[in-house]
Amino acid sequence: MNPKIEKLIKLFAKLPRVGNRGGQRIALSLLQDKTGRGIALANAIVDAMENIVPCPRCGVLTDVGAGVCEFCRDSGRANGQLCIVRDLSDVWTLEKSSVFHGRYHIIGGLLSGASGILPTDLNVKNLPSRITDEIITEIIFALPNTVEGKTTQHYIVSTLNDVENVVFSELASGVPLGGDLDYIDDGTLTLAFGGRKSL
Repeated sequence: MNPKIEKLIKLFAKLPRVGNRGGQRIALSLLQDKTGRGIALANAIVDAMENIVPCPRCGVLTDVGAGVCEFCRDSGRANGQLCIVRDLSDVWTLEKSSVFHGRYHIIGGLLSGASGILPTDLNVKNLPSRITDEIITEIIFALPNTVEGKTTQHYIVSTLNDVENVVFSELASGVPLGGDLDYIDDGTLTLAFGGRKSL
């Protein structure tokens, strides 16, 4: 096999949920396409890698020159609610279901000894200042219903013990044990969000 094609297949295969066969199909499809999709994709990837950065306030990906992301800029979302999520895919899931209309905070992972994720790896340093500056009255945890998710949630609550006038809540039991937001249907997510319970 041509080494350039082999390299392309291997790079695609490393993407989440693609694998070797998927990587081969994608690479061959792009290389045999006559419409210029491959070049357009390559240009879009380069543009995104050079110009998309995490929002300095909440961690949602945004344009490098935008300052803060669309959620942080939207005054209509300044309703006192802040939803703690693991990553951007959780934000997209919640937005798709339209169950939440406040602001987000991406922590970037879950505490895990096995994975080597420590408290210092989490994006939580600016949480106290966000609570004060944005007049947050409720922090909603929308983390996976796993041991790692619960451990991370407990850690974050413990770091905010000194913060006053804030209610902590978590999604109701509609989220199954071990469940990720990515795999939960909109109806279940709506019930879980609406029936959230205080910690």
